[in-house]
Amino acid sequence: MAKKIGWEGVFPAVTTQFKPNFDLDIEATAKVMDGLIRDGVSGLIVCGTVGENTSLSRSEKVAVMEAAKSAARGRVPVIAGIAEFTTQFASEVAREAARVGVDGVMVMPALVYSSKPHETAAHFRGVAKATDLPVMVYNNPPIYKNDVTPSILASLADCETVVCFKDSSGDTRRFIDTRNMVGDRFVLFAGLDDVVVESVMLGAAGWISGMSNAFPQEGETLFRLAKAGRYAEAMALYEWFMPLLHLDARPDLVQCIKLCEEIMGRGSALTRPPRLALEAAERAEVEAIMDKALKTRPVLPDVGLKPAA
Repeated sequence: MAKKIGWEGVFPAVTTQFKPNFDLDIEATAKVMDGLIRDGVSGLIVCGTVGENTSLSRSEKVAVMEAAKSAARGRVPVIAGIAEFTTQFASEVAREAARVGVDGVMVMPALVYSSKPHETAAHFRGVAKATDLPVMVYNNPPIYKNDVTPSILASLADCETVVCFKDSSGDTRRFIDTRNMVGDRFVLFAGLDDVVVESVMLGAAGWISGMSNAFPQEGETLFRLAKAGRYAEAMALYEWFMPLLHLDARPDLVQCIKLCEEIMGRGSALTRPPRLALEAAERAEVEAIMDKALKTRPVLPDVGLKPAA
């Protein structure tokens, strides 16, 4: 299955849009998705960290999945994030995702509880058994505290539906360690914006990106330049992009990314509590980064990027 999933390129971790009273705004969310696809991204991740998964009810998560399926219209793959407190709850959401008809699921470790390595592996194995959908294992130890090490991932090599690994640890050595253990058993994805070029150099086939919500063409172009080994061109774009990409590595990454998205006219900065709006000094900091980026926004090299039909 790993060879057949066809997941490669930039998959923005799509934001979930809310109304002023914090109700889910499904129409605005669908508009965000369609805009990203029209700008040429390679896929969509919905209900991820940036999509505020754990702030959504079960029915809202399903509604977002359905909106993504409808917005994509088969033009790009749609992967739904699963972030639940127990393996049972995660398995139930995986079955809902299969019913909706998305192309795969991105499974986070069981949240809140800090698990032992064999418990972390058992959680992923349990969810994988609950669905025939391709499963992406999501590792983000700075945020979720449970670390999916290469050895834990390697222990899942016998799970046929576990086909992909998204690493947001920032330690790109893990791509090499994983290949040394299990070869090319898993498709590798970069999960942290500010190490994407290094990740591609070390074998990442895709990039789940936060800041590509605001700059989808720049994100897809950067990825393709790195993939093609056009490093001189990639570095010029990477250096321009880096202050923005660092925002993806902050605890308040969702607020930062949604603010940038709002400045670009692509969505709203509103987040659902407990995430609160950036305080004045932090907002000013992000706005200053955006102001400089827009004043120096580069002409993008040709990488064959074409808007989706």
